[in-house]
Amino acid sequence: MDDRTTSHDRLLAPRNAEGWTFLIEAARDLRTVGAIAPSRRALGRLLTDPVTEHGPQPLNVLEAGAGTGAVTRALLSRLSPGSRLDVVEANARFAARLRHLAHAHPRPGDGSDRVRVRVHHAFVERFDTDRRYDVIVSGLPFTNFAPAQVATIMDRYLELLRPGGALTYFAYRGTRYARAMTATRAEARRHSGVEEVLAGYQRRYATDCWTVWGNLPPAKVWRLRRPVHRTGLATAPAMTGADR
Repeated sequence: MDDRTTSHDRLLAPRNAEGWTFLIEAARDLRTVGAIAPSRRALGRLLTDPVTEHGPQPLNVLEAGAGTGAVTRALLSRLSPGSRLDVVEANARFAARLRHLAHAHPRPGDGSDRVRVRVHHAFVERFDTDRRYDVIVSGLPFTNFAPAQVATIMDRYLELLRPGGALTYFAYRGTRYARAMTATRAEARRHSGVEEVLAGYQRRYATDCWTVWGNLPPAKVWRLRRPVHRTGLATAPAMTGADR
């Protein structure tokens, strides 16, 4: 038997391990894991697009709910030298994996200009920092939370964003119908309440949304923007993008 490993096998091995890690942690802790598989490349690209739109300037970026790091890798490959990436992850096993990723993954820049990465094991609503961010990327499973928790998290995101800063997050398509067939009445009411909370933020702050049909399961990506003027927080621009 030939025990040599092909380059294709070496490429698939970490991906398969990442998928198994997701399944194990999803079964173990639904509060912090809401997916059945890591995010696909197209989803990661849309979530991180606001980073590249700033051009070569260094940025402060926050990623919350990073999981096994699929979107973290996209951020590390797209951030300009001198940028700072804070990764907040509530799952201890994922946080440990992310620290290894941050240490091992190539980062743009050299020396003092290198992208700086720090992984924080914490809930983002309790994340204590004075830093303000140009971009926030959220991978949190909002439909696993209570509506009040979602409102608290979204308010914290807006507080942490610099005026004009962008927030991206995603939600899986079709979950309403799936839950309607399997959830209890209380769970269905909670899920509906979460959707109502998110819809309020979308009406006030959303600028774009897209559907990523190739993801597993298909996902809808939202982009929200904090208004430049503080007095405009309640009257942010309406959506201009199409649901593509």
